[in-house]
Amino acid sequence: MEIKTKFNIVLYEPEIPQNTGNIVRLAACTNSDVYLVGKLGFSIDSRHLKRAGLDYWDSVNIKRVEHLEDLWKEFSDSTFYYFTTKTKTLYTSASFKDGDFLVFGPETRGLPEELLKEQSKYALTIPMQEGQRSLNLSNSVAIVVYEALRQTGV
Repeated sequence: MEIKTKFNIVLYEPEIPQNTGNIVRLAACTNSDVYLVGKLGFSIDSRHLKRAGLDYWDSVNIKRVEHLEDLWKEFSDSTFYYFTTKTKTLYTSASFKDGDFLVFGPETRGLPEELLKEQSKYALTIPMQEGQRSLNLSNSVAIVVYEALRQTGV
């Protein structure tokens, strides 16, 4: 089945190369673009990053971006959703559409509080058992991307 809808996966300051590699593989399989924003916790040349992404690297449009503001300016007509454990609004309540940006924070600390306050209307969460810290980043991205694809009829 060919996926024609395109979503944009934004990883803000990702820290673990294996997660990013897995997300690149997911992006290849879902026709998504990947934006790596800010300071990375690993080298792009990391063997762990390459290994996790397997042979999917050439199938994905990956862009390095210094600041989220750069994306907001370049794609000012797009909707940006921010995923966090610090809200009660479920990811399934969003009405995803082709071209949306799905923004995920670093594995150990998540997106900055200030950003989440400024963008609270677009802050979403994936439900999980109370008392647990968070889901794995690549699992979270997969859950959200496939929900967005489901909503758009793919």
